[in-house]
Amino acid sequence: MPRPLAHAPVSAPIALFADVHGNLEALEAVLAEVGQRGVSGIYVAGDLLFGGQEPLAVWKRLVEVKARCVRGASDLALATLDPSRLVPKTDLERQRRETFLRTREAVGELVLRYLERLPDALRVPMVDGREIVVVHGSPAAPTLEIGHDMPDEEVLALIGDDPADIVACGGSHVAFQRAVSEVRVLGLGSVGESPEGGVAHYAIVTPRLDGTLVEQSWVRFGAHA
Repeated sequence: MPRPLAHAPVSAPIALFADVHGNLEALEAVLAEVGQRGVSGIYVAGDLLFGGQEPLAVWKRLVEVKARCVRGASDLALATLDPSRLVPKTDLERQRRETFLRTREAVGELVLRYLERLPDALRVPMVDGREIVVVHGSPAAPTLEIGHDMPDEEVLALIGDDPADIVACGGSHVAFQRAVSEVRVLGLGSVGESPEGGVAHYAIVTPRLDGTLVEQSWVRFGAHA
């Protein structure tokens, strides 16, 4: 399964991304890009499987590349929500219920149990003494996302008293960076469901003694490549 824990301080570049949503083609495009950067590890900020056509293949690729993953809102729902309690009232809700059922059937009970056991946050110590916390939503509330246009006071409330220097988060599907107080917030965007369509976001973080280098980028995939 994707490893939930980081151990020794990171001294080489790492890749971070979020919200793959079962989109294998987008994931492969990102993995090809970060593979050229010689990253020492891959960290994924949740919402791994729900939404796309190939959730099991996405899971297998994350396992293969030894990705360290946190649990997103849709991951928790897949693992714990009783499908019989889903009573759709609109065509969109019916469509999402069908996707939910299809995803659960495709990945099977073993993967669902792994999803349930993924952590809400990962702490990544860096050799320069700084620390990254990887979350799907926010450090203070795993299901509440940090938005790029949120007022500073709302962002600070969602960070809470977390000690990390960099908060790397998913959920919003919008890639952004902003400094709030002494914390750098890194919105990782989305691999599989970016607002632009046909574009997959990722970030490369390189620890350096003179300051952590954060590079955000994207790659086109599919018909848009």
